[in-house]
Amino acid sequence: MFVQTERLTLRRFIPADATAFEAYRSDPDVARYQGWEAPIPDPLGDVTRYGEGDPDAAGWFQYAADLDGVLIGDLGLNLHENLMQADLGFTLAPAYQGKGYATEAVRGLLDHLFTVKKLHKVSAECDARNTASARLLERVGFQREGLRRSHTWIKGEWTDDLLYGVLRSDYLVTPPAK
Repeated sequence: MFVQTERLTLRRFIPADATAFEAYRSDPDVARYQGWEAPIPDPLGDVTRYGEGDPDAAGWFQYAADLDGVLIGDLGLNLHENLMQADLGFTLAPAYQGKGYATEAVRGLLDHLFTVKKLHKVSAECDARNTASARLLERVGFQREGLRRSHTWIKGEWTDDLLYGVLRSDYLVTPPAK
């Protein structure tokens, strides 16, 4: 376990997560704004690789979001080589969306990153059409830092990217409302 919130545990992936992981990651609505195609081809391989990752090393690490022993989503963190900043992404199973779980998971990870790991900044980007993700980022304290128009070619179309960031100094002085 890396982070415990009121309802969730952010932990390492385990092989038993493969079925739930495959179910939500293979949902076309979940994959719509993401860089992968549904259905995902190797869920057991994915969760095995994720489970072997090192959250303290530069590069991507996937946190499993667990609700009472059930995998409900994941958070990806790309730790920069300087180990002082990172990029964040998140995915949640449709049955658990709209219930505050993603907000709780992202806020819990930010608390951990800024208070325990002492990161300087966490950044995120999202497809401009993904208004739910943009609202979540703003709700947990991210500031919109930019718009890259027609920047990403994904799934046969050009999309606009919204850029977000939150500084440790801002987050700790004025944490977002719980």
